[in-house]
Amino acid sequence: MGYGVKVLVEGDYALFTRPELKVERYSYDFITPSAARGILESIYWKPQIKWRINRIHVLKKPEFTTILRNEVDCKISDSDVRKLMENSKSAKGYIDTTQSIQQRSATVLKNVKYVIEADFIMTGINSEEGDTPEKHYNVILRRLRNGQYFHKSYLGTREFPAKVTLLEGECPKSELVGEQDYGLMLYDMDYSDKNNITPIFFRAKMVDGIVDLTSVEKVR
Repeated sequence: MGYGVKVLVEGDYALFTRPELKVERYSYDFITPSAARGILESIYWKPQIKWRINRIHVLKKPEFTTILRNEVDCKISDSDVRKLMENSKSAKGYIDTTQSIQQRSATVLKNVKYVIEADFIMTGINSEEGDTPEKHYNVILRRLRNGQYFHKSYLGTREFPAKVTLLEGECPKSELVGEQDYGLMLYDMDYSDKNNITPIFFRAKMVDGIVDLTSVEKVR
């Protein structure tokens, strides 16, 4: 028995920020594998399993629009975090957005629609008696059918919510036809070394709207 799922993901807007364009945010042409994984983890996450994104179906042609977003222009300092851990009353554990906010232009996707094909593997972490793949799979299906989630799913940034539904029939046909090469794209982040978190990229190639991730070469 396979333990894979297909989910339909839709939203009015999405922003999957290109890391090389940070000042004014500019989205990739479609959802990144790490963002797809984040959506599934918002539905069901346990240390006993690890999600793997196998394919991304881009059902609609990428369509961009430009908007203005409010962003803070600073972050809480490391020294303040250390002081807070020491119960210091002099540290500030918040950002005053009335003083630290600014408007930035962002080029975002609109009217997006994807199908995410994924499965999971058992990690062996915190395993208990009776902890089987089938048990987790049944919980995942139940949560998807009932619209349950750990936190609201979003498309790259929390201000752009995603509608997520379990796809139990055939995958809808994409508007995209032929082959497209989108160049290097963010695959995920490598957290194995907490002192040196590094991005992982892959060559994003699409055939008839489908990006197959099962055998892509990953580069750091």
